[in-house]
Amino acid sequence: MSKRDELIEKYAADLKEKCGVTPNMELLKKVTIGCGPSIYNKDSSTIAASQPSEISTVKNNFLIKKLGLKDGPKLDEAIDAVMDQYGKSNKNKYRAVIYYLLTVHFKKESVYS
Repeated sequence: MSKRDELIEKYAADLKEKCGVTPNMELLKKVTIGCGPSIYNKDSSTIAASQPSEISTVKNNFLIKKLGLKDGPKLDEAIDAVMDQYGKSNKNKYRAVIYYLLTVHFKKESVYS
């Protein structure tokens, strides 16, 4: 099993156990691949939800640039909802899991078709 496949399995487990979501494995794989090499770096593979700069990166680079959404309060509300779903006390919030949850939240799966 490749390192990427191992990470995808880890992300799927987080989605099931911590978020209560049964992931679409094909979509999760595409979202993970879309994260690029950041998934292999301990620091960039996770999101520090308490850091405004991290949240800004998710909003600008993923929601606006990747998913093509318009900036507004709905983006911040969605990020907050996803962080709550993942668990505020959970220290390791994986970028691929957050991106997966946001993709599903906004029904933007077609971006990965």
